[in-house]
Amino acid sequence: MEKKKKRLIIRGIILGVLACAIIYTIYNTATKDTVEVLADGDTAPDFELVDLEGNTHRLSDYRGQGVFLNFWGTWCEPCKKEMPAMERQYQQFKDQGVHILAVNIAQSNFEVENFVEQYNLTFPVVIDKTKSVMQAYNVGKLPATYLITPEGKVKKVPPGELSEEQIQSLMESIKPE
Repeated sequence: MEKKKKRLIIRGIILGVLACAIIYTIYNTATKDTVEVLADGDTAPDFELVDLEGNTHRLSDYRGQGVFLNFWGTWCEPCKKEMPAMERQYQQFKDQGVHILAVNIAQSNFEVENFVEQYNLTFPVVIDKTKSVMQAYNVGKLPATYLITPEGKVKKVPPGELSEEQIQSLMESIKPE
């Protein structure tokens, strides 16, 4: 009889803990802040980040010019494939009012500097140390690219890794008139 009582008490405790966990999960899900996915025509969230040389870059400073905003990581294989093509297209478009701003996701300066040197990147590379810009843009998988028009609007959010031809076409599409 004593064993049955103990078993009943243990089962009751386990059920109580499970019920609390379920209630907590439901509450957390219901009250979680949601970030809306950016769509074509939305105003691009402004931000301020510092590049590897200590220069501050604000998206609003690029008003009047097209911005190819790329989120990436040094460990991301598709990012590694994209970077040389991005560099070549940057050289073609930088004097036409189209800029690349590459936002690294919270890695160390050392890791990012080594990557930039390895790929001979000349466009601005900034680090989102707090992931606040990543959250503002609702970035999921890397690489993630946002095309920003000279008016500061999101023109397009192409999915995943981009070929050099796609990068060229996309940069052409945000060139100021």
